[in-house]
Amino acid sequence: MKKTSQLFKHSLAASLLALTASAWAQGSVEISDPWVRATVPQQMATGAFMQITSPAGGKLIKASSPVAGVVEVHEMSMDNGVMKMRALADGLELPAGKAVELKPGGYHVMLMDLKQQVKVGDEVPLTLTFEGPDGKTTEQNLQAPVRAMNAGGKQMKKHDMKQHMHHGSN
Repeated sequence: MKKTSQLFKHSLAASLLALTASAWAQGSVEISDPWVRATVPQQMATGAFMQITSPAGGKLIKASSPVAGVVEVHEMSMDNGVMKMRALADGLELPAGKAVELKPGGYHVMLMDLKQQVKVGDEVPLTLTFEGPDGKTTEQNLQAPVRAMNAGGKQMKKHDMKQHMHHGSN
C-alpha cells in the first residue's frame, strides 16, 4: 500500500510539473527566422525582420540592440504611391496564436544611429520586450544573422526593397 501511495505521489508530481511546463511554453513568445539586412559603410540605419507568434497574444512594445543608438518597432506602408514609415508608439499587436511577419515593406524593427557597419556573416544581438494580455512585460534576447542587402523575405518584391533601402540611407 505504501508503494502505491508513493507511486501516486510521484505520478501526481510529474503531472503537475508537466502541466506547469506546458502552461509556461504556451505563454512564451516564439520568434522564427530572425535576420538583419547588411549595410554599406556610413549607412546609419537598417532593419531587422522575423516572424513572431504569441500563443496568449499581446504586443511587441520595445526593442534594443548594442549596435544601434536608437531601435524602434516600425510600420512601413504605401499611401497613394508615397512610402510612409512610422514608429508604432503603442507597440505591434500580436493576436493570440497567429504569426505576425516582420518583413521588408511592412512591419520591422528599425535600427538607427548604427555604431558600425553591419556585414554579412555578423550576428546582431537584439532584445525584444513583449507585453502580455495581463500587462506583464517579458524580454527575449536573440542573435539575428546578417543577410545580404538584396536579401528579403519569401514574399519580398524588388519595388519594396528599393523603397525600404531609400529610408535606411537617409
